[in-house]
Amino acid sequence: MLQQLSANADLLLLILAAAVCVMLVFILAVLLRGKNSKNVQNLAETLFRGQAELAGRLSQLTESSLNQQSKIAQAIDEQRLSVLKMMDEKLLQVTKSVGEGLQKSTTQTTETLHDLRERLAKIDVAQQKISSLSEQVVSLQEVLSNKQARGAFGEIQLNDLVTSILPPSAYEFQVVLSNQKRADCVLRLPNPPGTIVIDSKFPLESYQALRMAASDREKLEAERFFKASVLKHIKDIAEKYIIPGETAESALMFLPSEAIYAELHSNFTDVVETSYRSKVWIVSPTTLMATLNTVRAILKDARMREMAGVIQKEVGVLVEDIGRLDDRIENLSKHFDMASRDIGDIKVSSGKISRRIERIEDLQLGEGEKPISLEHTAVNEN
Repeated sequence: MLQQLSANADLLLLILAAAVCVMLVFILAVLLRGKNSKNVQNLAETLFRGQAELAGRLSQLTESSLNQQSKIAQAIDEQRLSVLKMMDEKLLQVTKSVGEGLQKSTTQTTETLHDLRERLAKIDVAQQKISSLSEQVVSLQEVLSNKQARGAFGEIQLNDLVTSILPPSAYEFQVVLSNQKRADCVLRLPNPPGTIVIDSKFPLESYQALRMAASDREKLEAERFFKASVLKHIKDIAEKYIIPGETAESALMFLPSEAIYAELHSNFTDVVETSYRSKVWIVSPTTLMATLNTVRAILKDARMREMAGVIQKEVGVLVEDIGRLDDRIENLSKHFDMASRDIGDIKVSSGKISRRIERIEDLQLGEGEKPISLEHTAVNEN
């Protein structure tokens, strides 16, 4: 491009120079009009020669300019082709990169949609479970709102705990005592302590009133209501289920709610102390489980004590059997000793017989020799 601009500049300069020469010729012709025509003619010839040279130079520059323009056009074409080739390569790379990116993005999108479908399916299952749980909670609330159903709920929970820990011979349900009172559960333990009664109580209404109290006054009234309910249950159990000579000196009040049990021991310690004095032990599902495990250990120990006599008798018989076994082993040992002696005698006899056979085989009868007496040999061997 710079070479083309330089050639164009040279061409313009030559054109200007030729134009200047023409103007000078014209001016000289005007100035020398009327003077020596020979000088003017010489000068004009000189100018014309210069003009011819300028024309030739101008023709050369034009040709050179055309050659340069042709080279520049060729170079521009080559550069354009190179640029187009490079642009095609870049475009191909970009297309390939975009295609790979789109394919990768499509794969990731597909995987994400698959994961999303799985999570939505899990969410649907969880939602169904939540709906079912909500229905169960509503059903449980309906059950707990009824006093009889609430009592049955506590009895069923008590039944499950007792039957899962103790053997069948250690408990009974719905037992009628001598005072015609029906106990939810009776534990049959050896004396002491004897028969222990477990009664299920569920003061849910007073506890809910305590939880829902908003003002201080409502809270105070709810506390009194809750305290009175629990104390009434303690009194009823102490009067109905502690019978001298028939039951143990204490009874258990089962609360099928850990929350109520924790509320009592946290904020109503005076009620708990009253239960201690009345010998009514308040238990929750967790503490009742620990108590039943202790009862199971007591029953196992009592069973071991009952079986101690039988075990002692069996041990005595076993000792006698061991004595008889020792006598029989001694007799067998004597028989073995006798058999051993007999076997030794048999070995001696067998050796003598073997030696006699060897002498008989070695016996030779020769001329002039006196035969050896077998009887003599036998006497000597004996």
